[in-house]
Amino acid sequence: MAAQIETVVTLVVALVMVVGASFSLLAAIGLVRFPDLYTRMHAASKAGTVGSGLLLFAAGLHSLDPAIFVRALAAFVFFVLTAPISAHLLAKAAHQAGYRMSKLSVIDQLPQKEEAGRR
Repeated sequence: MAAQIETVVTLVVALVMVVGASFSLLAAIGLVRFPDLYTRMHAASKAGTVGSGLLLFAAGLHSLDPAIFVRALAAFVFFVLTAPISAHLLAKAAHQAGYRMSKLSVIDQLPQKEEAGRR
């Protein structure tokens, strides 16, 4: 019975690792393919967070130690909470510094520096 449980855990870990690696690959492709800083940052923060989180989850599950699994889960939660916020703040700072959006972008909803001073 223990061998069957270990086999199931190994298969689940392998599946989660493949999915996590796929998300990380998509984030890397997004960094190369997207046209401007903002869309690249979006790819890195969203897909990179999911990919890294799934890889952390797989590592914790593979250990078969509850203490290590809880630490990996806590790191995943911390990463999910902080990565999108930091990406948003970095994008806002880049916008305020004057980095322009690509012509492919549809709309810029943040006011420019000159407009912000008039309000």
